[in-house]
Amino acid sequence: QAVPAGSHVRLNLQTGDREAKLPDSENGKSDTREERRRKRYSDVGVDSSSFTSEELKKALAKMKESEKAERKVRRAHEEEVRKKFRPIEQLKEEFEKLNMKMETDYEIMVKLIGKFNSSASTLDEKVAALYGLEYYVHQV
Repeated sequence: QAVPAGSHVRLNLQTGDREAKLPDSENGKSDTREERRRKRYSDVGVDSSSFTSEELKKALAKMKESEKAERKVRRAHEEEVRKKFRPIEQLKEEFEKLNMKMETDYEIMVKLIGKFNSSASTLDEKVAALYGLEYYVHQV
């Protein structure tokens, strides 16, 4: 069974039962959830029963505004990253224009497996293919 956070939990070794107890407050009594909430608000100097619906609406509006501001900052950061880096498809196209083929790790591994399985490969080529495969598999 779930127990509230901060509870004291122990295993009774004589009976084998698990026991849970709410933590004691300073005065020796366990606080209820409502008492803890009131105490938390009174520490800040706010009466928890004094919130009006208008105050709650204003607080919610502020939360939404701050969330929108955070989204704007996130989008600006994403745009900045997009300006610094290019997509892989664009890089492949540019390399093809330079007569260079950019291969992914997967493509290289398939080629090395083909070389290893080929009956036309020499022993040295097969050993080299295994060393290459070891490198790429180690990365994965």
